[in-house]
Amino acid sequence: MADASPSDLRGAAPDRVRDALRDGDPLPGGHGFAGRLADPPKRDGPVLVRDVLGRQPLFVERAVADSVTDPDPTDLAPTDPSAWSFDRNALDEPAPVPAGSVASAGGIERVWPLPDGPPSDPDPAQTAVDDAIADALGGLAGGPGRLAVAFSGGVDSGLVAGGASDAPCYVAGFERCHDVAAAREAAAGMDRDLRVVEITHEELLRAVREVAAATGRRNPMDLAIAVPLYLAAEAAAADGIDRLAVGQGADELFGGYSKVVDPATDDRVDADTVRGARTETVRTLPDQLERDVLALRAAGIEPVAPLLDDRVVAAALALPGELLASDGERKVALRRAATGRVPESVRTADKKAVQYGTYVSRELDRLARRAGFKRRMDDHVGRYLDDLLAGD
Repeated sequence: MADASPSDLRGAAPDRVRDALRDGDPLPGGHGFAGRLADPPKRDGPVLVRDVLGRQPLFVERAVADSVTDPDPTDLAPTDPSAWSFDRNALDEPAPVPAGSVASAGGIERVWPLPDGPPSDPDPAQTAVDDAIADALGGLAGGPGRLAVAFSGGVDSGLVAGGASDAPCYVAGFERCHDVAAAREAAAGMDRDLRVVEITHEELLRAVREVAAATGRRNPMDLAIAVPLYLAAEAAAADGIDRLAVGQGADELFGGYSKVVDPATDDRVDADTVRGARTETVRTLPDQLERDVLALRAAGIEPVAPLLDDRVVAAALALPGELLASDGERKVALRRAATGRVPESVRTADKKAVQYGTYVSRELDRLARRAGFKRRMDDHVGRYLDDLLAGD
């Protein structure tokens, strides 16, 4: 059979994916992949593939018999060209192909588990992170089309912006919100061009509908996270930008969540070690990345995530706990790697979660209460969103 065309496979050349499949290599280089591989090794006929972190969304049609009342999302028919797509809205009943899996007419096989080796010693581990980030950021400017940066003023987006020194920066948020203020201060310190996209209630509700339609997500958390990213990307696309560089993955890979700091006493994680808790957060990435990539593409722009480069992922996964979170500091190795690349105020900045830093969660709560969904009601914002999107 002929090699897969660019429309069949995204994110990597077919030969690279074949080698990864033959060798069982979960991190073969690049930024992830997904799609149809025409002639995979050791298999009869084409298969669908999705990388270990799910950095490229991929969906298949559920193959459900009339007698089945509880559809199984793994009961798939991926060899039919009409039964799979990168766009969930192209299918009648889309089901995501699990990250790290190969899907064929015979079912789904997980072939690329997340690497789970022992930690490296601190000094070589830090050096590996430094080198991997330098390499990943060094390739940013060479891609196709015009590039911009989603910028919130924290170390993640600051590092990304530093790797694309000529790219304009975009931030979206409500007036006087934390993220806009932090982005303005950081952009001034880095001498960068910043465009602020001011969110209004009208724009919020429009974006909620469009993000829900693109992603299939209707819960308050997913929408509050994706909406400001969508609006920033939409503004960038209107300015003629083709690619938006984002800092996604840094918190998960480098220990950016508070629950990673002292997991033995935190009931939000099952693990009792810093590395174990970090691994739990990494495993949430496929679901998050599906949402974010679909939202950005719906805005008319292609995301670029240099901190999810395979080299960075491999180096981050090998970090000892003390370089993830220690003495109250999070993302220790990442912040050290940022030394000299961003101003000290950006390197050490605390960042709020995007849904709070942009005030999107706050304003959804306000709109819900105005519409009669009071806080005393269970999941009042979720019920408001259900009502808002009922006709969509």
